[in-house]
Amino acid sequence: MTLSIAKTVSPAAVRCVLGLAAVFAPMVGAAMERPASVRPGPAPIIKLLADITAKPAPPRVMALVWKGADIDGDGASDFANPTGAAPRGHDDFGDGWFGARRDGGSRDHEGVDYVAKAGQAVHAPMSGYVTKIGYAYAGDTELKFVEIANPALGYAARAFYVTPGVEVGQAVRLGDTIGEVESLQGHYPGITNHVHLEILAPGGDRVNAARLITPTMVAVNQTADTAAD
Repeated sequence: MTLSIAKTVSPAAVRCVLGLAAVFAPMVGAAMERPASVRPGPAPIIKLLADITAKPAPPRVMALVWKGADIDGDGASDFANPTGAAPRGHDDFGDGWFGARRDGGSRDHEGVDYVAKAGQAVHAPMSGYVTKIGYAYAGDTELKFVEIANPALGYAARAFYVTPGVEVGQAVRLGDTIGEVESLQGHYPGITNHVHLEILAPGGDRVNAARLITPTMVAVNQTADTAAD
Protein backbone atom coordinates (compact mmCIF):
# COMPACT_ATOMS: atom_id res chain seq x y z
CA MET A 1 0.00 0.00 0.00
CA THR A 2 2.77 2.39 0.94
CA LEU A 3 4.66 1.57 -2.17
CA SER A 4 1.66 2.28 -4.39
CA ILE A 5 1.14 5.75 -2.81
CA ALA A 6 4.77 6.68 -3.23
CA LYS A 7 4.57 5.75 -6.90
CA THR A 8 1.64 8.15 -7.40
CA VAL A 9 3.51 11.24 -6.01
CA SER A 10 5.09 13.25 -8.77
CA PRO A 11 8.68 14.53 -8.56
CA ALA A 12 7.37 18.14 -8.80
CA ALA A 13 5.21 17.72 -5.67
CA VAL A 14 8.15 16.32 -3.77
CA ARG A 15 10.28 19.30 -4.71
CA CYS A 16 7.51 21.71 -3.54
CA VAL A 17 7.21 20.05 -0.15
CA LEU A 18 10.95 20.10 0.35
CA GLY A 19 11.07 23.83 -0.57
CA LEU A 20 8.36 24.79 1.95
CA ALA A 21 10.11 22.84 4.64
CA ALA A 22 13.32 24.71 3.94
CA VAL A 23 11.52 28.08 4.31
CA PHE A 24 9.57 27.41 7.51
CA ALA A 25 12.03 25.25 9.39
CA PRO A 26 14.16 28.23 10.67
CA MET A 27 11.01 30.08 11.86
CA VAL A 28 9.79 27.08 13.80
CA GLY A 29 13.18 26.60 15.38
CA ALA A 30 13.45 30.28 16.41
CA ALA A 31 9.99 30.22 17.97
CA MET A 32 10.89 27.16 19.98
CA GLU A 33 14.17 28.70 21.17
CA ARG A 34 12.64 32.09 22.11
CA PRO A 35 9.97 31.92 24.88
CA ALA A 36 6.96 34.27 24.67
CA SER A 37 8.19 36.24 27.73
CA VAL A 38 11.25 37.50 25.89
CA ARG A 39 9.72 38.21 22.52
CA PRO A 40 10.53 41.69 21.14
CA GLY A 41 8.10 44.59 21.65
CA PRO A 42 5.72 45.95 19.04
CA ALA A 43 7.00 46.68 15.61
CA PRO A 44 8.41 50.22 15.09
CA ILE A 45 5.46 51.18 12.89
CA ILE A 46 3.02 50.30 15.68
CA LYS A 47 4.97 52.40 18.20
CA LEU A 48 5.08 55.31 15.75
CA LEU A 49 1.32 55.21 15.26
CA ALA A 50 0.79 55.09 19.03
CA ASP A 51 3.00 58.17 19.49
CA ILE A 52 1.13 60.07 16.79
CA THR A 53 -2.30 59.34 18.24
CA ALA A 54 -1.24 60.01 21.87
CA LYS A 55 -2.69 63.17 23.46
CA PRO A 56 -0.12 66.00 23.22
CA ALA A 57 1.13 67.63 26.42
CA PRO A 58 -0.48 71.02 27.11
CA PRO A 59 1.73 74.01 26.28
CA ARG A 60 3.68 75.49 29.15
CA VAL A 61 2.23 78.85 30.17
CA MET A 62 4.36 81.42 31.97
CA ALA A 63 3.09 84.28 34.10
CA LEU A 64 4.74 87.28 35.72
CA VAL A 65 4.51 87.40 39.51
CA TRP A 66 5.96 89.82 42.05
CA LYS A 67 7.98 88.20 44.81
CA GLY A 68 8.74 89.99 48.06
CA ALA A 69 12.00 89.59 49.95
CA ASP A 70 12.14 87.35 53.02
CA ILE A 71 13.70 89.61 55.65
CA ASP A 72 13.21 87.42 58.73
CA GLY A 73 14.27 84.17 57.07
CA ASP A 74 11.07 82.24 57.75
CA GLY A 75 10.66 81.24 54.10
CA ALA A 76 7.74 83.62 53.44
CA SER A 77 7.69 86.97 51.65
CA ASP A 78 7.61 90.05 53.87
CA PHE A 79 6.73 92.58 51.15
CA ALA A 80 4.20 92.75 48.32
CA ASN A 81 3.48 94.87 45.26
CA PRO A 82 0.59 97.20 46.26
CA THR A 83 -0.97 97.30 42.77
CA GLY A 84 0.35 94.19 41.03
CA ALA A 85 1.73 96.29 38.17
CA ALA A 86 5.18 97.39 37.10
CA PRO A 87 6.88 100.55 38.36
CA ARG A 88 5.97 103.71 36.52
CA GLY A 89 8.22 104.63 33.63
CA HIS A 90 8.90 108.09 32.24
CA ASP A 91 6.13 110.61 31.61
CA ASP A 92 5.84 114.40 31.49
CA PHE A 93 6.26 114.58 35.26
CA GLY A 94 9.41 112.48 35.52
CA ASP A 95 10.30 108.89 36.35
CA GLY A 96 8.87 106.57 38.94
CA TRP A 97 11.99 104.74 40.06
CA PHE A 98 13.76 105.20 43.39
CA GLY A 99 16.25 108.06 43.36
CA ALA A 100 14.81 109.78 40.27
CA ARG A 101 15.38 113.55 40.11
CA ARG A 102 12.65 115.80 41.44
CA ASP A 103 12.21 119.58 41.41
CA GLY A 104 14.96 120.14 38.89
CA GLY A 105 17.38 117.91 40.74
CA SER A 106 17.04 119.59 44.12
CA ARG A 107 15.83 116.34 45.68
CA ASP A 108 15.57 112.64 44.97
CA HIS A 109 12.46 110.52 44.63
CA GLU A 110 12.21 108.59 47.90
CA GLY A 111 9.88 105.81 46.79
CA VAL A 112 8.85 103.62 43.88
CA ASP A 113 5.71 104.43 41.88
CA TYR A 114 3.65 101.37 40.96
CA VAL A 115 1.30 101.87 38.02
CA ALA A 116 -2.41 101.70 38.87
CA LYS A 117 -5.90 102.59 37.72
CA ALA A 118 -7.96 105.03 39.72
CA GLY A 119 -10.40 103.16 41.93
CA GLN A 120 -8.59 99.81 41.94
CA ALA A 121 -7.76 98.05 45.20
CA VAL A 122 -4.49 98.79 46.99
CA HIS A 123 -2.93 95.84 48.81
CA ALA A 124 -0.93 96.02 52.03
CA PRO A 125 2.76 96.06 51.04
CA MET A 126 3.62 94.42 54.37
CA SER A 127 1.99 92.96 57.47
CA GLY A 128 1.71 95.03 60.62
CA TYR A 129 -0.42 97.75 62.18
CA VAL A 130 -1.81 100.89 60.61
CA THR A 131 0.13 103.56 62.49
CA LYS A 132 -0.88 106.65 60.53
CA ILE A 133 -3.25 108.00 57.90
CA GLY A 134 -2.08 111.35 56.64
CA TYR A 135 -2.07 113.79 53.75
CA ALA A 136 0.40 113.52 50.89
CA TYR A 137 0.88 117.30 50.70
CA ALA A 138 0.76 119.90 53.43
CA GLY A 139 -2.34 122.04 53.20
CA ASP A 140 -4.03 119.63 50.78
CA THR A 141 -6.64 117.25 52.20
CA GLU A 142 -7.44 115.46 48.96
CA LEU A 143 -4.59 112.98 48.52
CA LYS A 144 -3.79 110.65 51.42
CA PHE A 145 -1.34 107.97 52.48
CA VAL A 146 -1.52 104.92 54.75
CA GLU A 147 1.41 103.96 56.95
CA ILE A 148 1.94 100.41 58.19
CA ALA A 149 4.61 99.41 60.71
CA ASN A 150 5.84 95.93 61.55
CA PRO A 151 7.48 95.88 65.01
CA ALA A 152 8.89 92.38 64.52
CA LEU A 153 10.76 93.37 61.36
CA GLY A 154 11.49 96.95 62.34
CA TYR A 155 10.31 98.10 58.89
CA ALA A 156 7.50 100.46 57.94
CA ALA A 157 5.76 101.15 54.64
CA ARG A 158 3.84 104.17 53.34
CA ALA A 159 1.43 103.84 50.41
CA PHE A 160 0.55 107.27 48.95
CA TYR A 161 -2.45 108.38 46.90
CA VAL A 162 -4.80 105.95 48.60
CA THR A 163 -8.38 106.42 49.75
CA PRO A 164 -8.08 104.55 53.06
CA GLY A 165 -10.22 101.52 53.80
CA VAL A 166 -8.55 100.89 57.15
CA GLU A 167 -8.21 102.74 60.46
CA VAL A 168 -5.29 103.65 62.68
CA GLY A 169 -4.50 100.78 65.04
CA GLN A 170 -5.94 98.13 62.73
CA ALA A 171 -3.89 95.00 62.12
CA VAL A 172 -3.39 94.09 58.47
CA ARG A 173 -1.80 91.14 56.78
CA LEU A 174 0.41 91.15 53.71
CA GLY A 175 -1.80 91.57 50.63
CA ASP A 176 -4.94 92.71 52.47
CA THR A 177 -6.92 95.48 50.78
CA ILE A 178 -6.17 98.74 52.56
CA GLY A 179 -8.01 101.16 50.26
CA GLU A 180 -8.45 102.35 46.68
CA VAL A 181 -6.19 104.20 44.27
CA GLU A 182 -6.86 107.94 44.07
CA SER A 183 -6.71 109.71 40.72
CA LEU A 184 -3.81 112.13 40.33
CA GLN A 185 -5.22 113.88 37.27
CA GLY A 186 -6.54 116.84 39.27
CA HIS A 187 -3.02 117.62 40.51
CA TYR A 188 -0.91 116.40 37.59
CA PRO A 189 -3.00 116.23 34.40
CA GLY A 190 -1.66 113.50 32.13
CA ILE A 191 0.52 111.78 34.74
CA THR A 192 0.42 107.99 34.99
CA ASN A 193 -1.81 107.12 37.93
CA HIS A 194 0.15 105.17 40.51
CA VAL A 195 0.73 104.27 44.13
CA HIS A 196 3.87 105.82 45.54
CA LEU A 197 5.43 103.27 47.93
CA GLU A 198 8.06 104.18 50.48
CA ILE A 199 9.81 101.50 52.55
CA LEU A 200 11.50 102.65 55.75
CA ALA A 201 14.22 100.40 57.15
CA PRO A 202 15.02 100.15 60.87
CA GLY A 203 16.36 103.58 61.79
CA GLY A 204 14.04 105.39 59.38
CA ASP A 205 16.13 105.44 56.20
CA ARG A 206 14.13 104.93 53.01
CA VAL A 207 15.24 102.01 50.88
CA ASN A 208 14.54 101.00 47.30
CA ALA A 209 11.29 99.02 47.25
CA ALA A 210 12.21 97.64 43.82
CA ARG A 211 15.00 95.64 45.48
CA LEU A 212 12.58 94.13 47.96
CA ILE A 213 9.76 93.42 45.48
CA THR A 214 11.06 91.80 42.31
CA PRO A 215 9.37 90.31 39.22
CA THR A 216 9.87 86.70 38.19
CA MET A 217 8.35 84.37 35.57
CA VAL A 218 6.75 81.15 36.81
CA ALA A 219 4.91 78.29 35.11
CA VAL A 220 1.17 78.17 35.77
CA ASN A 221 -1.33 75.32 35.46
CA GLN A 222 -3.25 76.19 32.31
CA THR A 223 -5.94 73.56 32.98
CA ALA A 224 -6.59 74.92 36.46
CA ASP A 225 -6.68 78.49 35.17
CA THR A 226 -9.17 77.57 32.44
CA ALA A 227 -11.39 75.79 34.93
CA ALA A 228 -11.30 78.81 37.24
CA ASP A 229 -12.50 81.07 34.42
